[in-house]
Amino acid sequence: MPEGDDRPARVEDVHELALAMPHVTVERIGGGKPVYQVGRKSFIFFRNPRPDARDPETGERYQDVIVFWVPEEADKEALVQDEHTPFFTTPHFNGHLSVLVRGCRIAELTRGELAEVVQDAWLSRASARRAEDWLAAH
Repeated sequence: MPEGDDRPARVEDVHELALAMPHVTVERIGGGKPVYQVGRKSFIFFRNPRPDARDPETGERYQDVIVFWVPEEADKEALVQDEHTPFFTTPHFNGHLSVLVRGCRIAELTRGELAEVVQDAWLSRASARRAEDWLAAH
């Protein structure tokens, strides 16, 4: 494992890891939140507060939700059902190949674990050629 990959992840790592993938562009949505894309397909985005993701006690909408694409439904289920991960989903994302995580809980992952999630998100959205090239190099 590369040095530093066992430390707790930070939100800044999401940005750094996403930008380290090839052919990445960044779009901005309301409030300037980044959407990381490969080949005009989003693979990670920082979500605006929505009614489906809110604090169960206060009812306040979460301000810090990050969406990561996953390769398959089985990957999504594995992440959201594992009580040791901070990943979750909402009914709004039923049938959508993505998982959500709150920025305030990202430190529950190591940087290495986060790197895997970012890479899988990129691979799930990159063209077959780009994915093959990246996998061959890594």
